[in-house]
Amino acid sequence: MELHVKRDHSSGGQYPDRARMLISCPDGPGIVAAVSHFLYQHGANIVQSDQYTMDPDGGMFFMRVEFDLPKLDERLDEVRNVFGGVAERFKMDWQIFNVSHKKRLAIFVSKEDHCLVELLWQWQAGDLDADIAMVVSNHTDMQTYVESFGIPFHHIPVTAETKAEAEKRQLEVIGSDIDVIILARYMQIISPSFIEHYRHRIINIHHSFLPAFVGGKPYAQAYQRGVKIIGATAHYVTEELDGGPIIEQDVQRVSHSDDVNELKRIGRTIERVVLARAVKWHIEDRILVHHNKTVVFN
Repeated sequence: MELHVKRDHSSGGQYPDRARMLISCPDGPGIVAAVSHFLYQHGANIVQSDQYTMDPDGGMFFMRVEFDLPKLDERLDEVRNVFGGVAERFKMDWQIFNVSHKKRLAIFVSKEDHCLVELLWQWQAGDLDADIAMVVSNHTDMQTYVESFGIPFHHIPVTAETKAEAEKRQLEVIGSDIDVIILARYMQIISPSFIEHYRHRIINIHHSFLPAFVGGKPYAQAYQRGVKIIGATAHYVTEELDGGPIIEQDVQRVSHSDDVNELKRIGRTIERVVLARAVKWHIEDRILVHHNKTVVFN
C-alpha cells in the first residue's frame, strides 16, 4: 500500500525549510495518523508521503515523508526530541534529515573510470544533489581528471601486506563528516572492521546481475556460456562478499554476435547508470534497509 500526496524532486537549496523523515516499525493501526497529526501540530506541511507494509497482520511498516517546516534549522532539534515520544509508542526506527544539508560523499576508485566519470558528470550538471568531498584511489590514473573538478584526490596504495595500514589511512582521510562511501569499481575487498564504521553507508557496483558468475573474468565466463542478458547490481556492502542489501539492478539483452569486448562495453554502460541511480536514491533518503533487503521509495 502506498500513499502519494505530492511529488517534488527539486533540490534542497530551493526549499531551505524542507525535511525528510524515514520510519520503519511493526505495522499496526494509527501510525500514519500519528505522524501526520504530529507534523500538523508543529506547523509542518507534508509535500510527499510514501508508505509500504510487508504484511498488515504482524508485518513491518515503512514510511518516507517530506515536509516543510518554517524556521527548520532553528526548530529541528526540538522536533526530533518531541517526536521521540511518538516513535517510542510505535517502536519506530526513525531519522529526520534536513534536505538543505547536502550529504558528503567519498568516492573510492581503482583504474576503471566509467562509474566515477558518470558520478562526476551528474554532480557537475546538478543532478546529484550532494557534495563530493574527495576521491580515494589505490592508483594515480584518475588524479589529474579528478583534480580538474577541484575535488581533493588521495592516493593510498594497497597491497596484501599493507591492507590494514591502508584502511587505517583511508579512515583518517575520510574523517568524521562523510555520509556515504561509493565504491566506483574500487577493486579491493573492504574489511569487516571498515564496514562497521559505515554500516549501510557503503555502496558498491557489481558487474553482474546478482547472483552472478563468481571468480575472475566474469564477461569471459558469460561469453563462454552464451548468456542472453547481462546486467549490474548496486548494493550496500556487508561482510558477505557481494551479498549485501540490493538497491538497484538493470539488464540488457545480448546475442551470440556480441564478443567479450562488446559485452564489456554494454556492461560498463549498465554499471554506471545503475550505480548513479543507487547513489541518487541514497542521498535523497529513499532507501530503508530491513534485514538483507531494501525498501526503495522512488
